[in-house]
Amino acid sequence: MIAQLKQIVRYSLMLLTLPLISWQPSLALQVSGLYSQQIPVTNDGEAERNRAFKEALAAVVVKVSGDPRWLENPAIERAIAQAQNYVEATSYISESIQLPLEDNTASADTDEEQFYTAEQRIISVNFAAALIDELLEDADIPVWDGNRPSVLVWMVLQSSAGDREFLTADSNPEIVRVMQDFAAARGLPIIFPVLDFEDRRTLTENVVWNLDEAAISIASERYGADSILAGRLHFTASDELVGLWQFQFQEEADVFDGFDSELQSYLYDPLNRITTRLAGYFAILPESIDGGSIRLRIDGIKNLNAYSSLLSYVENLGLVATVTTAEVDGERIELQLSLVGDTRQLYEQIALDRDLLPINNTVEDSSLATLLHYRWTR
Repeated sequence: MIAQLKQIVRYSLMLLTLPLISWQPSLALQVSGLYSQQIPVTNDGEAERNRAFKEALAAVVVKVSGDPRWLENPAIERAIAQAQNYVEATSYISESIQLPLEDNTASADTDEEQFYTAEQRIISVNFAAALIDELLEDADIPVWDGNRPSVLVWMVLQSSAGDREFLTADSNPEIVRVMQDFAAARGLPIIFPVLDFEDRRTLTENVVWNLDEAAISIASERYGADSILAGRLHFTASDELVGLWQFQFQEEADVFDGFDSELQSYLYDPLNRITTRLAGYFAILPESIDGGSIRLRIDGIKNLNAYSSLLSYVENLGLVATVTTAEVDGERIELQLSLVGDTRQLYEQIALDRDLLPINNTVEDSSLATLLHYRWTR
């Protein structure tokens, strides 16, 4: 079973909401929190707890598979009805939240809506990863492991008066929050450009507004992102949201329209579209469990620490079932891998991390290859 072959590394879900000024040249991210979920509750009673378990399991299935359509699978529907069977641990926390006053009336002195502070009870539900993976496998649902491609988001907003500006957390915190909420719910690592002098020298608002594919791609190179989502959003005088999106992935650009009257649905539509595409590309199909084997030739293993780090890295690739050392020759090592999936998927997964630099490998020949040659760069 997939779950028995590989346990996904689990860290803090905060990786999904990196500060906007944080970036590195290699930004495929190890997404964590895939098997856990926080749900607001009204009390600590059994009925409310069971309701939260069901809601949490549905959220986890979406994160681990990458696609909400699997919630309509009969096996998943039955599992959600018995969600408590998959729970590994729970805990409760409380946090302060701001709620609008019931009368929802603005102050006489200001036009601002009035709020009050309340305590919100939240249950944190951790599910058994092995049981979730087994559930998905038995239902023939692909599993998308925690090593996921990053998405760099460039966005330009145009007011009804025609003024254009880049999306930033300072000027448009609501848009950024909505996108980060989606990222957390779907396990999608999104990052934003810092928009410093170098960014603004390379790209202008008009260039992004025109979705200049080449210019956006060049400006994005410094971030090392695995895919790029560029968008333009026009706020019309009638409060409608109209725009256009461009998604660059695997040297292809997909352009599609955006139109809505609600901000959340306007933003969720393109994010859902690209997440579904990425999940379909990287998720592991259960029937691919006997994926054959491949040999990796690795140069640059200079000492025991490098050898240990390499083995740990390869063993934690979601597609790798077993690893054996086949040959050692100075600073070159050859590893024999048995795979859960095919060689092309392994090639693409390794490319996300960039810890292994390919030597004479191409995407075209990797699907038929019996040996892939790399240099260890860590």
